[in-house]
Amino acid sequence: MRGARPECDPGHASLQTKVVKPAVEATTDEITSELQEALKEADMVDMHLEVDIIPVSDVDRAKQFYQSLGWRLDGDDSPLPGLRIVQFTPPGSAASVTFGQGLTTAAPGSAEGGLTVSDIVAAHDELTGRGIDTSHIWHGPPFPVEARQPGPDPDHTSYGSFCSITDPDGNTWLVQEVTTRRPGV
Repeated sequence: MRGARPECDPGHASLQTKVVKPAVEATTDEITSELQEALKEADMVDMHLEVDIIPVSDVDRAKQFYQSLGWRLDGDDSPLPGLRIVQFTPPGSAASVTFGQGLTTAAPGSAEGGLTVSDIVAAHDELTGRGIDTSHIWHGPPFPVEARQPGPDPDHTSYGSFCSITDPDGNTWLVQEVTTRRPGV
């Protein structure tokens, strides 16, 4: 029986069953606090994705593209000869992208990243309104391409609708609609 555990009654030799119900309603702060406590108890380090380095061939062209997305420019620094670090953060994101000169040996255009939005149609409209070449919206699994169905998911199911954009080097960003987060995410 799911959600049940045997419990020994000291006065009887038989086993009894006690149903354990998980808390149904909890705030994000309460869940975050519980997860952080569980990580401490499990002796795990809390990790946050902060920066993803993407390979580009032309730093100024990439900078212009990410500015056209409306992303915040966090910095453009050249601390040493042959090293240039440009960082952008998407609106509302805790993670940033960094590109430049002397940062990675990966081939320009080889990166793939994911962006989440609460409304795929609004995001698609904003991207195309900014002059960004944006794919059509589709629903179903993102891969294989043959499994994609045209248009947004009719029920706007979380993790079910997508579009994509590509920067001038060919780095691809999969834009995914998330309307409700799964527990623990």
